[in-house]
This record gives sequence, structure tokens and C-alpha cells, in this order.
Amino acid sequence: MEKLNRAIGGYFELELKKSRSYYPDAIRLNSARNALEYVLRVRQYSKVYIPYYTCDVILEPLIKLDIPFEFYHINKDLEPVFNYNKIGLKEGFLYNNYFGIKNLFIKHLSAKISNLIIDNAQSFFSTPLKGIDTFYSPRKFFGVSDGAYLSIDKELKDDFQQDTSHDRMSHLLIRADKNAEEGYADFGFNDSCLINEPIKKMSNLTHKLLCSINYDLVKRKRIENFNYLHDNLNKHNNLKIENFEENIPMVYPLWTKNLNLKKRLLDNQIYCATYWPNVTNWCDEGDIELQLMTEIVNLPIDQRYSIDDMNHIINTLKKFEYA
Repeated sequence: MEKLNRAIGGYFELELKKSRSYYPDAIRLNSARNALEYVLRVRQYSKVYIPYYTCDVILEPLIKLDIPFEFYHINKDLEPVFNYNKIGLKEGFLYNNYFGIKNLFIKHLSAKISNLIIDNAQSFFSTPLKGIDTFYSPRKFFGVSDGAYLSIDKELKDDFQQDTSHDRMSHLLIRADKNAEEGYADFGFNDSCLINEPIKKMSNLTHKLLCSINYDLVKRKRIENFNYLHDNLNKHNNLKIENFEENIPMVYPLWTKNLNLKKRLLDNQIYCATYWPNVTNWCDEGDIELQLMTEIVNLPIDQRYSIDDMNHIINTLKKFEYA
């Protein structure tokens, strides 16, 4: 008689909706930085160009694999200031889909660069382009503690260990049971647990959680909230946001000269992430990346919130000089 690999009876587990992964054909890994490492190991690039305006965890796989890298600047439209002709045959070029609003530009960029790598950590719903290595970080969009999807046309033969996530979920449980503030310390600790982790397969828990999400609802709410904020704040926004109809953004980036605004919002329990503090260590005074980091306020627009919540954000902004 065949032996089952699961128990029957006993205590109950989390009751989650059983559906398909959003990217069923993608490789499921334990983190976005390890998805990049996977790409680098497959392509064996001799050098990679990366933006100054990105998260410093991107350096982990480059340093680990001893791959030389070179920074490049972007302009006020979040597009590279770069001579693409200098990219060698065995050199890669990494570009971020900033805030999830650069889909159209990425289509143009893919026609110019053969060794393009797209970081869709801020753009979960952007469909990967054929032949373009693309990775995603679901925890930037949903209540999971880890995990990544990678779209690539060649696989490594390594038999990677499967990750486990139960011991990195405390901040999610505390927020559900109490509030965001009491879970924040756990969030920071659990996030730090991903540092220098080897490539692993996505955990069963993370996979099950991601297969339980109503993605159509998520997309609809994000689009509604983004459009509502854009309609009300666009005239005050120093960031030009155009041709975003194909995008499902992560946040609404409001570029403002009021450097106190983020603190004012925090005091009113409106939490806006900063992307990315490490830029301070990489850039010189006057570089646009420093302006983007310090002056853009990333307003939440995700699926947890309604138009009433967007109005609360707008009304809170109106209390201050935010133009």
C-alpha cells in the first residue's frame, strides 16, 4: 500500500484558498536577491551595470560571485543616463521597474539591450517580456515574509534545498492580532534573516499563501486607489507620471520639496517607505538619486485600502505645504 506523505487527522492547519500561482511557469525561489544570483549564475556575466537608485541587497549576489559592477545614474523620469553601446557581449544591464510605472519604457529598453535584467520587485503584476530575465518580490505586495519568482529561459541543474518560512512570519501574525506598531520590531528582525541566505526553493507556506490571494481584487483596488490619488495630486507632483495605464503600481510616488512631509504623515499613522536610504552612501550631493530618495513620498495604495482611505491621505496632506 502506498504511504501518504501527509498526516490525516490531528490539529487543523491554516485554511487557505487553493488556487494557482500567479506565475505558474516561473521558477519559485526564496528571495529576489537570490533570483538575481540565479540569473548571474546562468548567464555568467563578466560585469553588470546597476542603478545607483536601487536597494543595496542587490549587491549581495554580485559580491558573493565576485562579479564586477558599475553604477549608472538615472534622470528625473527614472530612466538611465547611459550609453548602451558600451555594454559588452558578456555584460548584463539591470533596470528597476520603479514604483511599477515603467512598463512602457521597459518595452523600449528591451529593444536596445540584449542582456537586460528587469527588477520587478516594485511591479509584481508586470508580465515578463519574452527573452528578458525578470524577477519579482511578492512580499512587497502581499502578506508573506519571503519568496521570489524568476522568469528565465534556462535553468540551473542544482538541486536546491526548500526554504521554510514559519519562523519568519511573526510580524504578520502580530499585525493581524494586535497592530502594525507592535509587529514592527519583528518585521525588521525577520527581514534581516534573509541576509546572505543561499538560493533555496520557495517555502511551501509562502507558496500556499500566494496561491490563496484574489489577484483580480488586488489589481482592481490598486488601480482605483492609484488613479484617485493621481487625479487629486498630479498637479502637485514633481514626478511626471504618464502612460501608466498598463501598470499596476506598488505605491503612489509623490515628489515634493517638503522634506518634513513624511514625518508629518508618520505622526498621523500613515506609513510611507523610503526607497532607498543606502543611496546616501553611494551618491554625491546634487545627484538626482539623493533627491529621489529624500523628496519622494511613497503613498500607500494597496489592496487593504479604500477610496475613503485615499481621501484621508489627501486630507492629511492638505494640512501641510506639500507642493
